Order: sequence, then structure tokens, then C-alpha cells
Amino acid sequence: MQTNISKQQHWENIYQTKKPNEVSWTQKNPTTSLNYIQSLQLPKNASIIDVGGGESNVVDCLLEQGYNNITVVDISAKAIEKTKERLGSKAKNVQWIVSDILSFRSTTKYDVWHDRAAFHFLTTEDEINNYITLASNTVNKYMLIATFSDKGPTQCSGLNITQYTAATLAEKFKHNFEKIQSKYEDHLTPFNTVQNFLFCLFKKK
Repeated sequence: MQTNISKQQHWENIYQTKKPNEVSWTQKNPTTSLNYIQSLQLPKNASIIDVGGGESNVVDCLLEQGYNNITVVDISAKAIEKTKERLGSKAKNVQWIVSDILSFRSTTKYDVWHDRAAFHFLTTEDEINNYITLASNTVNKYMLIATFSDKGPTQCSGLNITQYTAATLAEKFKHNFEKIQSKYEDHLTPFNTVQNFLFCLFKKK
């Protein structure tokens, strides 16, 4: 298993050496995530955290839609730096945190916890259980997680991942969260390959 230091070095290297069109997870329009968040009909000051936000465009879109209480956490300082540069003056309206999600601690209770393609990089029972505990202690209302499905890749960026189905993902979080919606979706990468993702929307019990 990688140490926190080597994990961080791995991701810093990726974001220092690759452009968004050179990594598989890039989405120009994160439509599914945004549709789920909008469907919750929360006020614009709802606390939203984007876990593993990296260079994702989710934060841009949320700001455009008027949400004003957004946190982005990512293990890579370079990824956050690049996103802040992209946003320009709008970046000051976001709280930015550089942290491995397993080391992240917050006194804030988030109304929406959004994670597209971070959770599936956790491959040991301890890592997965630590994440579940963190989410259970930190999420106030809703959690949206997107992972590779059982029909998706088994690796990403040279790292092993854990695949999920709607049933197995719901099983992981069943003690504190109720799955209210799920969706499988093919993601077309910048390289014109297809990755099958699973999106699950949970409500805190």
C-alpha cells in the first residue's frame, strides 16, 4: 500500500505534467453531478464539498449557478493551484483545502458531499472504513459518490481501484446513509475511450 507521502507525490506529478485533455477523468460539462445537486433544491448558501475536486469543472459550474458556500479538497496542491488560476477572482469565493481525504478533518457539517472518482482509489478495508467514518461524521444531508462500476476500468493513472455496483456501494454506507437514486453512465474520455461510472445519491439517516 502507498504511504500518504507517495500518494501525494503521485498526484502532484500528474497535475504538474499533464493537461486536462491528457487525463481520462476530465469532464467539460459535469452534467450528471450538477443535475443531482440541483435536484436537491437546496438554498444557494448550502454547504457543498467537492472531494478530490482537482481540476474538475464542478466548482466553476456551482459558482455560475449561484452557490456561495463551496469547499474543494484535493491531495494535490498543484491541482488546486491550477483551478484557482482558471477561476481567477472567483477563486476567493471558495474554500480550498490541500489534504488526503483520509487525513481531512472538519468541524463543518456539509449539506452535500460530492465525490467523483476519489472513493474508488481506496482499496484496503481500513481505507474504505476510514472514509465511511469520515463521511458519516461530516455529512449533514446528502452524499453523491461516483465510482467506476463493475463494467469499468480496474486501474486509473497507474493505480488499482475498487469497482462497485449500486448494491455493493449502498451496502458500504448502509448504517448511516440511505441510497435514494443511482445511475450507470458511460464517460467518454479525452482519448475517445469509454469508462463506465456508477453514480449513487445518498441521504443521511
